[in-house]
This record gives sequence, structure tokens and C-alpha cells, in this order.
Amino acid sequence: MEVNWPGWLDFDWLDLSWLELPWIDTNWFHDNWYGLLLLGFFWGVLVFTMVGALTAVYVYVERKVSARIQGRLGPMETGPHGLLQTLVDVVKLAVKEDVRPAAADALAFRLAPLLVVVPAVMAFVVVPFGVPMVIRDLNVGILYFLAVPSITGVGLLLAGWASYDNYSFLGGLRASAQFISYEIPRTLSVVTVVMLTGSLSSARLIEAQADTTWFVLLLPLSFVIYVVTTLAEVNRVPFDIPEAESELVAGFHTEYSGFRWSLFFLGEYAALTTASAFAVALFFGGGLGPVLPPVVWFVLKTAVIIFFAVVLRFTLPRFRQDQLMALAWKYFLPLSLVNLLLAGLIMKAVF
Repeated sequence: MEVNWPGWLDFDWLDLSWLELPWIDTNWFHDNWYGLLLLGFFWGVLVFTMVGALTAVYVYVERKVSARIQGRLGPMETGPHGLLQTLVDVVKLAVKEDVRPAAADALAFRLAPLLVVVPAVMAFVVVPFGVPMVIRDLNVGILYFLAVPSITGVGLLLAGWASYDNYSFLGGLRASAQFISYEIPRTLSVVTVVMLTGSLSSARLIEAQADTTWFVLLLPLSFVIYVVTTLAEVNRVPFDIPEAESELVAGFHTEYSGFRWSLFFLGEYAALTTASAFAVALFFGGGLGPVLPPVVWFVLKTAVIIFFAVVLRFTLPRFRQDQLMALAWKYFLPLSLVNLLLAGLIMKAVF
């Protein structure tokens, strides 16, 4: 029996048809409410598992890259070349005691890590891994990508406030100020891509670049602005002022431990992965490329951008707070406005 859902309750995005598995009746999932629940549960588990696995890989790569840069070996004892070290750390964090300050706001203290990690993972919904491999091709997919991860800034501020600790609160204030400051030029850099695409659909990004060329060749300044502002939003070096250990102990997550502490870093790596993947879709043609399947090209391009962020972490020193704010408001905001004008001229000349 087919379920007649209200018009506003659209479940079409819960789709498995692109898997092209003839032995699965995908219509069954849409005809039953329990099928929809199973399908939603499948996507949730799949995305969170993928993010968790990628985070473990990132941690290992960062340790090895930092060791290489600093003339060390890095993890070597736990498994071949230390491959199991991250797994051991995960087990340690999972069983570690969850300590909460007596004066902390219990509800806000527990809610803050979820507000950091869940929006970052939800952004994967509109990432076009390949055509038609996108969980949901929203007609406002780019707007969704910009809006949903911005909730992370609320989570960081809430974590600092709920901890009832001066260092944590200062870290939360820094995080929110930094997030707001760099969100403006970042959004303007994405707007230039939307101008050339003529659509807010994330899948349309790939089609537009297939018809012309990679947008990084037409909008190199937009790409530079996007990369720098993204590093600032996900609190990566040299923009990790909210958790500067030389000033704030650990910033907004000073009072967190165990599994809740790990959620902040899971959110950071998830945000970095999503932003890097979307950079590939925005500027590098997504999965476009010769010989190899589109998904392979997409993963390779995303890995290169993430590797750049990892190397940058152990290359540049941290900005001061005043330098960080000046860079956003005095330089990147005016530069983004000029870039909008240049994108208009390019759109008129090329399209």
C-alpha cells in the first residue's frame, strides 16, 4: 500500500536508484513508512561511518606528515608503521571518564559537541560525488552547504559559555567572532561561482564546468579566498586562535574530555572534508577527468586539497587575534567585493 505523504514532507531525496542494483526494489522504501525509516537510518550510518573512518586516516596522515616535516618518525610501535595507533586512541577516548565541571550548565554542555559535529556531517547531503551520486540534489544545494555548517559557530560559542570557565568562554567568543568575520568573504567567493553557473544546484556545478572549463581557471581569486576563509572557519592553523594552547589552555573545549572531546575534532575534520569536497565541485569540475571513474577523480582531487591543509598546519605560525580580524575585514572583504565585479565581467565575456 502506497503511503500518501503531505506535499511538504518530501522524501524523494532518500533514493537508492543510482546504485543500479536490480535485486533491490527501491520503490518499496518509498511505499512504507518503515522503509523510509530504514533508508534514512542507512544513510545516517553510512555518512557517520565514512566521516569516522576518514577522521582516523587524517589523524594518522597528520602525525606522519608532521613527523616528516620535523625530522621525526611519528607513530611506529602500534601496528606496522603505527597504523593502529589511531584505533587505540579511539578506544581510549571511548572508555575515558566523561568529566563535567560542577558549575557548568549540564544541558548546554552536552548539547554543544552535537551542534559542532552534526551540521558538519549533514553538509555531505549535497556534495556531488559523481553524477548522479549525490544524496540530495537540492535546487538550493549551494545555499544549504553555506547555511547548515554555520550552526557549528553556535556550538563552539555554547561550549565555551556552558563550561563556566574563563579560558573556555574566551575561546568560544573568539570562535564566533572568527566564524562571522570569515563567513562573509567566503560566501561572496561562492556567489561568483553561482553567477557563472546560473543555479544553486550542486549537481549543476559539474554540468556547467563540463560545458566550459574548470572555474578555478576563470575565478582563481575566488578559489584563493575560499580556501583561506575555509581554513579560518574550521579553525585550522594558522587560524586556530579559538583553541590557542599558549594563551587559552585549549580554548572552548578546555573542560571537555573523553568522547565529548573527540566530537569536536570529529566535527573539525568533517567540516574540512566537506569544505574540501565542495571546493572540488565549485572549482575543479567535481569528478570530471579522463580514464578513471568520476568518483575516483573526485576523491583524488579532494585528497590533494586536504593534504595541502595538513602541510600548511605544520608550516605557518599562528596569527594574533588582531591580525586575524584585520585580515578578514580590511583585506578579504574588500577583495571579495572587487572579485564580484571581476566575476561579472568574466560572465559577460565568456557566457
